[in-house]
Amino acid sequence: MPKPTHEDAQLLLHLYEMRREPELRRARKWMMSEFKATTWADIKSRYLSNVDEDRWYRMTTSYWEMLATMVNRGVLHAELFFDHTGEDIVTWERIKTLIPDARADIRPTYLYQFERLVLAHQAYRKKTNAAAQAAAKKTADGSNGAGGAPARAAKRVASALAGRAKSTGAALAERAKRARRR
Repeated sequence: MPKPTHEDAQLLLHLYEMRREPELRRARKWMMSEFKATTWADIKSRYLSNVDEDRWYRMTTSYWEMLATMVNRGVLHAELFFDHTGEDIVTWERIKTLIPDARADIRPTYLYQFERLVLAHQAYRKKTNAAAQAAAKKTADGSNGAGGAPARAAKRVASALAGRAKSTGAALAERAKRARRR
């Protein structure tokens, strides 16, 4: 993959500024903390009725679909995006159970770009976590097998980062499940 450009960085910063817009911020907060639907029927009966939640659902999902389209089409450098966030994965986990029925009802490509983005992001995380762990192991083993304090420190850091990434993802997914049950 080519190196990110200054234009990629500018676009990423602009998208971040959009996320800070007050209404989108409210919508994202609602999606993370109060959204309870688990089926498309829930969405249709509870949210598609010109209420704040209707606007917030559409605003959040359309923001991620738009951003996903930019990443998937190469307008925004994928790894640059993946390195800085995980909210896309958490949001997808909140809505993925309703997607098959929504696609049957609306169109087969409903939030398709968003789904592709999350799958690529999860694959990227798996690859980078494995690479960090392999590098830590190689450093710990040392070229002469001696290892040493710097190698052990590097291994601890890589292990801690990998563990943190794994536990953060699991914790966010669990929090999303608990919120849906409420």
